[in-house]
Amino acid sequence: LDDTTSCSASTDSLILKLHDVNGVKFGEYKLKSGLLAPIYIHLRVLVSHPALTHQVTTCCLHDWAAVPLCVPYTALPLATVTCSRYELPLVIRQKEAKDYGELPSTDFQKGDTCLIIEDTVTSGTSSLETAEGLCKEVVLMDREQGGVEMLASKGIKLHPIISMSQLLRVLQAAERIDAQTSQSVHKFIRDNNTFCPKNGSDSPASKKLELSYSERAELGNIYLLASKLLKIMEEKQSNLCVSADVTNSEELLQLAESLGPKICMLKTHADILEDYTSAFIQNMQALAEKHNFLIFEDHKFADIGNTVKRQYDGGLYQISSWSHIVNAHAVPGVVKGLSAVGKPLGRGCLLIAQMSCQGTLAAGEYTKAAVQMAEEHSDSVMGFICGSKLTERPEFIHMTPGVQMQAGGKSDCTHGYTVHAFSGTSFVVVTRGAPSSTDCTPEGEACTVSDQEIQRFV
Repeated sequence: LDDTTSCSASTDSLILKLHDVNGVKFGEYKLKSGLLAPIYIHLRVLVSHPALTHQVTTCCLHDWAAVPLCVPYTALPLATVTCSRYELPLVIRQKEAKDYGELPSTDFQKGDTCLIIEDTVTSGTSSLETAEGLCKEVVLMDREQGGVEMLASKGIKLHPIISMSQLLRVLQAAERIDAQTSQSVHKFIRDNNTFCPKNGSDSPASKKLELSYSERAELGNIYLLASKLLKIMEEKQSNLCVSADVTNSEELLQLAESLGPKICMLKTHADILEDYTSAFIQNMQALAEKHNFLIFEDHKFADIGNTVKRQYDGGLYQISSWSHIVNAHAVPGVVKGLSAVGKPLGRGCLLIAQMSCQGTLAAGEYTKAAVQMAEEHSDSVMGFICGSKLTERPEFIHMTPGVQMQAGGKSDCTHGYTVHAFSGTSFVVVTRGAPSSTDCTPEGEACTVSDQEIQRFV
C-alpha cells in the first residue's frame, strides 16, 4: 500500500486487533504442505468482526484508482465490502473451470488498472495466476517467504498492508509475544523461503526447503502406500521405475530379478502378456518382496465407478490382488470405484494429470481438475502421472515417463535415449520393451533401452 500517514498509523492497531480475534496465532500448526509452523494466519475470522473488516478495507483502497479483483476464497468478503463501500465494480477470478463465461459482468475494460486483493501471500503463486495479463499491483499480507521477490521477477509490484516483520515487532513491543517466539517465527520464515532467483544464489534468503524422502514419508497426512514407496526410495537411494512392456511372462520375471535390486517400482501391462497365469503373478509378488519394489499395473482405468470396481477386483487379471499401484484418468466416479476396492487392501492410485503425446487433452483445465480430484481423495490417491510438479503438497508422488529419443535419434528406437529434464517430479520411468519400429514415439513410452542403460539411471 502507498505509505500515507493515516493508513501507516493504523496498521499497528490493526495487528493488535487481529491478534485479539485470533487472526494471528502462535504455537505449532501443521500447514497444508505438511510442515509444522510456529505461526498461523487465520484471516477468515474477519467476516465475524465488521469494524475490523472496515479498518482493513480502508487500507486496501486508500488513494487507489483501480478495478479490484479478488483471489478466491478468503479475500472475497474483503473485496466485496471494499467495493460496496467505495461503489466500485468487482471482478472475481473463478477457481473452478466453468462451461459458461470466465468473469462476471463488470465495467472492467482493457487497459484499466486492476488491483488484486488477497488475504496472505507466501509464494505468490495464486496472485500470479490471477495477475498474469491483467494487472501490476497486488494488495495483501506478506509472510515474507519469497512472494514479493517472485512477483517482482514477473513485473508485478506487491504492496503489503502488513509484513511479517512488522507484525512480530508490534506484537513483541505490546508484550503479546516474547523474543523467543519472534525468533522462532523469523527462523521458520528464513528456512522456508519459496523463491530461488534464476541467478542460482544460494543465500539463506533464496533457499527453498525441500523435504527428504524419509521426511516426506513421515508426514502425518500422507497415504500409507506413498509413505512406503518413499521409504523404499530413501533406502535404495533410487527414484527409478522400469516400464516392463514385454509380452512374455518369463522374460518379465527375468527382468524383475535382474533389475529388482536397483528399482523402486516395476510398471507392468498384464493385458499384453501372451501367457498370463496365476503362477506368474505369485512369482512376481515373490520377487517384489525379495527385492523390495512395488508393482504398478499401468491399466489406465477410465469408466464409471461400478464398472471400474469390477475391472479392478475381478475378471481374468484380478489386479487388486497383486498390484500395489494402479493409475486412472480423471473421470468422475473412477476414484470412488477404485477406492472401494483398493483402500481396504492398502492399494494406491495415480491420476493421469498430464500426457506428453501430441494432441493430448490432458493439459490445462483438465490437469487442474485432476489435481483437485486428487486433493479431494487424498485418502486413496497417492499422486500423479505428469510431466512437471503440479502441487506443493509433499505427500503426493509425481511420476514422469523419462526416456525419450535425443534429437536426431535413430528411428528403430535402439539408440540415443536420455532422461529428459523433469521439474520437481518424484520418479523417472525408463522403458524396457520390445516394440516394433512403427510403435516408437518421441515420448519414449514405446522405446527400448538396454539393461546397461537402465543401470546408468539408478
